[in-house]
Amino acid sequence: MSISEFTDNIARDHAQVVPISVFVAILCLCLVIGHLLEENRWLNESTTAIVVGCITGTIILFLSKGKSSHILRFNEELFFIYLLPPIIFNAGFQVKKKQFFQNFLTIMLFGVIGVFISSSIITAGSWWLFARFGFTGLSARDYLAIGTIFSSTDTVCTLQVLHQDETPLLYSLVFGEGVVNDATSVVLFNAVQKLDKGKLNGRAALRVLLDFLYLFSTSTALGVIAGLLTAYILKTLYIGRHSTVREITLMVLMAYLSYMLAELLHLSGILTVFFCGILMSHYAWHNVTQGSRITTRHIFATMSFTAETFIFLYVGMDALDIEKWRLSKLSFRTSMGIYSTVVLLILLGRAAFVFPLTAFSNYVHRRADRLASVSFKHQVIIWWAGLMRGAVSIALAFKQFTYSGVSLDPVDAAMVTTTTIVVLFTTLTMKRNKLLGFVLSTTLQNIVFGFLTKPLICFLQPYNTNNSASHGESRSPKEELNLPLLSLEESAETNILRAKESLSMLIERPVYTIHYYWRKFDDTYMRPVFGGPCRDQSSAC
Repeated sequence: MSISEFTDNIARDHAQVVPISVFVAILCLCLVIGHLLEENRWLNESTTAIVVGCITGTIILFLSKGKSSHILRFNEELFFIYLLPPIIFNAGFQVKKKQFFQNFLTIMLFGVIGVFISSSIITAGSWWLFARFGFTGLSARDYLAIGTIFSSTDTVCTLQVLHQDETPLLYSLVFGEGVVNDATSVVLFNAVQKLDKGKLNGRAALRVLLDFLYLFSTSTALGVIAGLLTAYILKTLYIGRHSTVREITLMVLMAYLSYMLAELLHLSGILTVFFCGILMSHYAWHNVTQGSRITTRHIFATMSFTAETFIFLYVGMDALDIEKWRLSKLSFRTSMGIYSTVVLLILLGRAAFVFPLTAFSNYVHRRADRLASVSFKHQVIIWWAGLMRGAVSIALAFKQFTYSGVSLDPVDAAMVTTTTIVVLFTTLTMKRNKLLGFVLSTTLQNIVFGFLTKPLICFLQPYNTNNSASHGESRSPKEELNLPLLSLEESAETNILRAKESLSMLIERPVYTIHYYWRKFDDTYMRPVFGGPCRDQSSAC
């Protein structure tokens, strides 16, 4: 038997095993290359995976004689069911809760209100400008979906450069906004899908808002319930005394179950699993053995890292999908006009909410104990960090414009290729000394934001061991706000006086006051039931 016959038999007998094996081998190659380039000034894990994907796609395209650039066919269900949950859960599980909740108002302003502003600008701008380039055929719901697709950010590149210990405020804002932004984009996308194409008016817009609020609140509540239930089971049964494997497995399965239940109930799984991760980290993690605490953090981080690498690797290969390029049937001028329009709208949409909402946040925190407000340099970094588009944008585009990963309409194919190009454009850039010179079939060579992230942050936020002191987050003096919760053992007059003082502080320092009283409630009522050490030694945990 000849070598060619042997390989043909393997390919025929193992039609699925061979491509999966090759893809896993390329994933391993990405890990090795990422390690070798760890100290590189211009590259990070996501850009490395995309570049390797592009090179792999080129090789496959050459070997298949121009027929395909894929090893595996992407399915949006694969992304939403298997790849996205570990990424979002790990984000919630690893989040620094103190900084996250101290800056909760600012994060929610960026991650929720900002998505609505950015989505509105991108939707209106694409509706008006696409037709000027001769690109038509999209429905009103498609334009609304485009707004949500390109409002989803990818802050991985920036977070790999920022130092959490040096700039806790900045890191917390970028990280928190990135996760909440993705969740809000998916929830808003799902709300848009429920719209009736023939009845788009003011009432429809109100329904989108109500659907969004419903999905956001119920999804969050489900995640909180799942996290608290897991913590209560682990604290009550103390499973770790017999098997640490069981308690780790229970945490993994409960997290995944919360996501699947949300999807089954037509809620937002991404929001559910995020808050489930926060609650598990806050309570359940303290109820497992010391060995399980270390193991869970490594397991969740590994699953998240593998899923992210998988997605970016596929994005690089999908950029060379000849079938979509041929089906789109767009001229070079029209293609460049659409790409430029989308990138410009992303820039404008991002700036339209970062700077105004930051000013509002600084005003609200004016009397809080935050040592420094969000400076203009920090605002530029936050604005830049949110310009990159990534995995969620790709998945939403495939969900809107493909059927099982295949585009059947030229307009849909054009939007998928546009999303791919924008993700590449905003994740990579070409160095002036021709560090990277690959050419896509549209001769697009200007690939932008990711390579410039490290130099920009190093310029605006230079390394300084004293940075944490100069750009500190909210610090809470022990001697202030030492008002207990209302007590039934004291007179009504005393309680009324305390209530007045609390209300006065709530008006003057709303964020810090709410955070302070939540900590007292958490120590007094939540931690004794669900687990975790008390921050206030006077409380009986």
